[in-house]
Amino acid sequence: MTILDLNAKHIADLSAKRPVRLSVENLNVGFERNGSLRPVVKNVSFDLEAGQCVAIVGESGSGKSVTARTLVGLTGANAVVDAGSIRLGDDDLTALSSKRWRSIRGRRIGFILQDALVSLDPLRPVGKEIEEALALHGWGNRASRKRKVLDLLASVGVPSPRNRARQRPDELSGGLRQRALIASALALDPEIVIADEPTTALDVTVQAQVLLLLEEMKQRGVSIILISHDLSVVAHLADQILVMSGGEVVEQGTAHQILTDPQHPYTRSLINAVPSRKTRGSRLAPAPAAAPVHTAAHANDEHASFDGPVLEASGLVKHFTAPDGSRTTAVDDVSFTLGRGETLGIVGESGSGKSTTARIALALEEADAGTVRLLGQDWSAVPETRRRRLRKQISVVYQDPLSSFDPRWNTERILLDSLPAGAFTTAASKRERVLALLAQVGLPDTVLHRFPLQLSGGQRQRVAIARALAPSPSIVVLDEAVSALDVSIQAQILDLLVDLQKQFGLSYLFISHDLGVISHLSDRVLVMKDGAVVESGTADQVFTAPAHPYTQELLGALPSLDEHRAVSLWPGAASVHSATEGSTP
Repeated sequence: MTILDLNAKHIADLSAKRPVRLSVENLNVGFERNGSLRPVVKNVSFDLEAGQCVAIVGESGSGKSVTARTLVGLTGANAVVDAGSIRLGDDDLTALSSKRWRSIRGRRIGFILQDALVSLDPLRPVGKEIEEALALHGWGNRASRKRKVLDLLASVGVPSPRNRARQRPDELSGGLRQRALIASALALDPEIVIADEPTTALDVTVQAQVLLLLEEMKQRGVSIILISHDLSVVAHLADQILVMSGGEVVEQGTAHQILTDPQHPYTRSLINAVPSRKTRGSRLAPAPAAAPVHTAAHANDEHASFDGPVLEASGLVKHFTAPDGSRTTAVDDVSFTLGRGETLGIVGESGSGKSTTARIALALEEADAGTVRLLGQDWSAVPETRRRRLRKQISVVYQDPLSSFDPRWNTERILLDSLPAGAFTTAASKRERVLALLAQVGLPDTVLHRFPLQLSGGQRQRVAIARALAPSPSIVVLDEAVSALDVSIQAQILDLLVDLQKQFGLSYLFISHDLGVISHLSDRVLVMKDGAVVESGTADQVFTAPAHPYTQELLGALPSLDEHRAVSLWPGAASVHSATEGSTP
């Protein structure tokens, strides 16, 4: 059967009328504070049929997660919910008591949250967590519940379910934790499952496994509401898509209509913001208004004449010893070079060694073997006192700036603290430098006195980049720097990084599990698995003609918005699923 045949069959299946399980009409949600009502969801309407997936997409603050939580009676304190109707079969959900909601949650509507490590009880084995969901609804006796737990874990592809059921969440991989969370949501065979960002921040192969699991649920007749900011993910699962912005649905239709012929400018911007090899060299977001150029914005030219590799690693090895005495090789004979003005992407799954490699490059972790040279000079093999004069030449931007900022410091103090000692001697020159840094990352000076919690996710990451630029480095290490951002904010940050690189000749060591981001930004790529580099080359070589089976597996699991967007299962996914099923993700 050809791709076109699959498309035709998929579209024909969509046209067959199926019973409506959930009907939402004119849903409005607001939150009361200090006597005023702040609306966050406005006039949302849709129907969910049996065996259908409705995806609600949008950025943080669009109202999509509030919509999802309202449909399971978990809107939160001070919430005001108003709707023409919300009907689950014959039941009206707009007037349910808390007791009645408890009887529906889990039994008729399952709920899968984004972060399994936070959602699961860290002190209990996952088997006990799933068993509790059964016990709360009076399902079976203790012995039958234990058997049901093992059946559920097996059904979602957890290997050795008897052993895994006895493990706590922190003892499981990210993929296994997410599968356990899905098993808990499916414990009572609900007719509807709401999945709120179930694959965000997961490795691409684990993401593929979770999406295939959701696809299999849909094939069994389960109805799914998928909440996501990533159109490349929902493209392979959704039958209908609602695009939300500012609490309102700005566009609604079949997945094929939305993805191939979007009508609203916001929908088009979301689609255009998805990074890939095809977008390399082009902007992902509309160009911002030109920021004032400041002569002191990147004044350090001390090493500008150096024409060799700005960063060179040779034979890096790093072992870690576990509490039980066992030893793990985190980095195994890794070598690379980074040229001036170049981006080297390091890609791999969690545990591949890419972040440890970055920490060794930053001299924040000591290698057991191998050397790192910075701007042609010894870097890893010398004491910190000798590294200090070069330290300003290499900076870092982490995934979560909120965790790396002191919450008691405002933006101005964060940036002032990052200025190199002795470079700016007066208060006026320091303030001028801080304002110049803000301008370079596209932030107004009104953010100077805001604290990290008062900034949006995109603003925090821009401050993190400004902090990294403060000492005028030659190299910036970006460790999963955009993985937690909405797709449109991610696009703005990626565009910003390209602009800064062109303006200042920066070199980037870019660490990510997101192949789309790596292929968009990188000149060369290293693919890591189990601590070793299994493939390296130019971005075009690695992404168009991968030689190693692991690289081929990663690319086969990569969701995209290309020609197969109307097909539920994408080419290569089935082989990835069969290869990974029964193994620890």
